Amino acid sequence: MVSVGLTPWYPLKVVKRVIPSSGEHLPIVGLGTWQTFDVGESDQARMPLKGVLSALAELGGTVVDSSPMYGRSEKVVGDLSRELGLTKNIFGATKVWTQGEHEGVSQMNKSSQKMAQSPMDLMQVHNLVDWKTHLKTLFKWKEQGKVRYIGITHYQESAYTRMIDIIKNYPIDFVQVNYSLISRTSGAMVLPLARDLGKAVIINRPYEGGTLFRQVQGKPLPSWAKDFDCNSWAAYFLKYILANTAVTCAIPGTSKENHLRENLGASLGRLPNSDQQKQMVDYFNRL
Repeated sequence: MVSVGLTPWYPLKVVKRVIPSSGEHLPIVGLGTWQTFDVGESDQARMPLKGVLSALAELGGTVVDSSPMYGRSEKVVGDLSRELGLTKNIFGATKVWTQGEHEGVSQMNKSSQKMAQSPMDLMQVHNLVDWKTHLKTLFKWKEQGKVRYIGITHYQESAYTRMIDIIKNYPIDFVQVNYSLISRTSGAMVLPLARDLGKAVIINRPYEGGTLFRQVQGKPLPSWAKDFDCNSWAAYFLKYILANTAVTCAIPGTSKENHLRENLGASLGRLPNSDQQKQMVDYFNRL
């Protein structure tokens, strides 16, 4: 990742957007934990992640997204947030990723314990696995105060039609979906509907698993990127996403503190307008 630091005159004030179902506000950049937080218990393995979580809190970020699918990530988030005294600072989001009511209940209880979240801020049905069963449980749990918000997730276009059906017919609070400079279909199919029907949107895979950075390696930012306060490729990719007002929060994953700071810094300053977004896509496609 190309990093040049934050522009000194940026205001150190976190940018937030509203969760439509409640009116609560969330910072528009959070932290994903896929692969990056799946580490052992040694100080050597966990120390960099302590720096990441500390910097997240320092800069006013709150959203940390995980899943049982991500190995040890949930437990690492919970352990480190306890050690750092940050359990109340984190908006914890995780997922249920199993079949059956009994297994779902067991997994979700374990996830809440691992992430040190009671109640769990956001529980999502991961990749729509047995979604009818788990949503039935989660609507009960929300009434009982065991979870604050309910959501669904996916990252493949083949799932968008099913996601749209759920958005239209079930009172979920959040939709988590992929959207990026090169994966823009959800921006036409899912995001506008979520906005119109009052669903918060979390964006996963904003860097396409690092693919975007590999394509621009050694390439210069365009001079006009400064027109929307963009000073790195990370900011370029995130600002494209955040310019869509349907987006509540993007969750790039990282295990490096300097990258976390750069990611959150991308939310500061101006965002590109629709013409500039088209210009960003055209420039990237020519590289």
